[in-house]
Amino acid sequence: MHRHTRRDWWDRLFAIGIVAKGVDGVLELVGGILLLFVSPAQIHRVAAALTQHELSEDPNDFIATHILHSTIGLSSGTVVFAAIYLLLHGAVKVVLVVALLRKRMWAYPWMIGVLVAFIAYQCYRIALSPSVGLILLSIFDALIVVLTWHEYRRQRARIGAVEPGTVERRATRPGSNRPSETG
Repeated sequence: MHRHTRRDWWDRLFAIGIVAKGVDGVLELVGGILLLFVSPAQIHRVAAALTQHELSEDPNDFIATHILHSTIGLSSGTVVFAAIYLLLHGAVKVVLVVALLRKRMWAYPWMIGVLVAFIAYQCYRIALSPSVGLILLSIFDALIVVLTWHEYRRQRARIGAVEPGTVERRATRPGSNRPSETG
């Protein structure tokens, strides 16, 4: 697998952003798995335990009261939906991040498309119920889209620079008639 050295701040920012997306994906997978094994009552008890100290100091603490109130009306169906959502969301991110780190050309447009879809859904959620966290996540996702697009263009130019004026040629894998992915 060909690796080129990081050339500038665009490369470093892309790598940092993609790794952050990968970590986020792994955390979503872990969260989704955990949600499969807990009941709504257990979630509420954990939220109460986590916010108890803060609420004893300030009973009107915005974040603590919001966390506690958001766990009161949870149903089993909501928890299962959240688990499935997190598992799918996390798996897609992890697969795409691994492919991007391996410079698989197909992954760049897929990452852009997936993130644009996530941003659209997040904007819908923001319109229904504004949230600073969701707004920040949408801005971060938009930044990753820009960085991924920039890196995709660079990778395509790098591939084209290998053999200027010719169609991209791919080496075949030993023992196979299938071309290997460049990069």
